[in-house]
Amino acid sequence: MGSLVRYDFDGSVARITMDDGKVNVLSQEMLAELNEALGRAEADAAIVALAGRAGVFSAGFDLQVLRAGGSNARTMLRAGFELAERMLSFPMPVVIACTGHAVAMGVFLVLSGDYRIGVAGRYKITANEVAIGITLPRAAIEICRQRLTPAHFSRATVLAEVFPPAGAVEAGFLDRVVEAAEFDQELATALTGIAQMDMMAHAATKLRVRKQALTAIHEAIQLEAASYAA
Repeated sequence: MGSLVRYDFDGSVARITMDDGKVNVLSQEMLAELNEALGRAEADAAIVALAGRAGVFSAGFDLQVLRAGGSNARTMLRAGFELAERMLSFPMPVVIACTGHAVAMGVFLVLSGDYRIGVAGRYKITANEVAIGITLPRAAIEICRQRLTPAHFSRATVLAEVFPPAGAVEAGFLDRVVEAAEFDQELATALTGIAQMDMMAHAATKLRVRKQALTAIHEAIQLEAASYAA
């Protein structure tokens, strides 16, 4: 792996950890390393546990690149949403260890996991694009639509509402929130339980359940790319 993502495989679980020493910006380099790690996990037939560094899962895309526009921004945007699409259709279970703040593209990756555990604390879980003057990408809307509760979907997207971890469970961003002292044990327990599943049945069912969402997300990525180029 490179310098931004660590890959640890124990024979059944691939622990993929983002750590850029700051807020885990999803730069082109970070996205490339995440894709490489997922490729290794697929080759290892491993359950994936994707985590951030202590206090932050990811603050989303590199805003400096995004605001500059041009081909670099277009490439980064497409890579981010294609990574989410890959996670949603990944043949092995994907568990998200949301270790703190999850913002913008960071929260869209959280929404792309099969089971999502958050840590309690004064952390922000939010799709903040509207709040910072960015029209929410079509693919982001579809990622939110497939997981958030109807009552929270509009608030999260149109109003860029910020949710604390506990509120993020109610909204649908997370499945469970535990105290920091219990986090590692809760993650281990979840991974042990998930490992008992039939993985072929899991993969086939996942694609059936998410067929409409995956189609909508894929079409949104293509439409976004075309409109951005225009």
